[in-house]
Amino acid sequence: MHIRRGGGLSWGAVKASPEAQLRLLELADLDAELSRLENRRRGLPEHAELERLDRRDAELRDTVASLEAEQGDLKRALGKAEADVEQVRSRIDRDRKRLDAGQVSSPRELENLQSEIESLTRRQSDLEEIVLDVMERQEAAQSRREAAAAERAEIAAARDVVTARRDTALAEIGEQAGKAGDRRAAVASEEPPDLLTLYERMREQHGGVGAAALRAGRCEGCHLSLNRVDLNNIRAADPDEVLRCEECRRILVRTPESGL
Repeated sequence: MHIRRGGGLSWGAVKASPEAQLRLLELADLDAELSRLENRRRGLPEHAELERLDRRDAELRDTVASLEAEQGDLKRALGKAEADVEQVRSRIDRDRKRLDAGQVSSPRELENLQSEIESLTRRQSDLEEIVLDVMERQEAAQSRREAAAAERAEIAAARDVVTARRDTALAEIGEQAGKAGDRRAAVASEEPPDLLTLYERMREQHGGVGAAALRAGRCEGCHLSLNRVDLNNIRAADPDEVLRCEECRRILVRTPESGL
């Protein structure tokens, strides 16, 4: 047990009936409930799941764009390679026609023409290899693009499911928060303005908890037990005195369980 040493209890000009002070505990419970609901709303696992799906979808979108650009480059490369093959094939056909037509009479010229045909044939083979390589790269890019598009479709379907689940959870939380908010407004409307103002100020300063019960000689706000002098001072205080815990400065509400 931790017992606060010295300091004494404090109270000021604000006074309120015991009933009004007890209502502060209900108000504090409602504020705690609203805070829990807000934390639950922010912490829904669906938020993180949607963020993960969105990140993956963005990656795939970039991948698809990159593959589209690559396919465009490959298409141009294939067109050039096929044109080069066609150009070489045309030269080979032309040279062979000259040979077949007997248009070459000089042995030296004949040798050069035959050598050129052999060279062009090798060149054609090399170019055709380039064409095949580009076509294979095109097929691979197309396959990756289709796979990325298919995964994006799966992500879109999964996102719809997760979004629906999130919206259902948010609607449930919203309904609970609405009821708690309505109840809080009703309780707050019954409180004296000066007491409510003090409570709100304490709530802002202490993480949403502006009032705490005194139970079994202990402040339920800071969870420290009061010393004998403080407890005697509380016994001597008028019921309408609004007490403050000297340790945590919250409004200290006497309850039937206080034993005072």
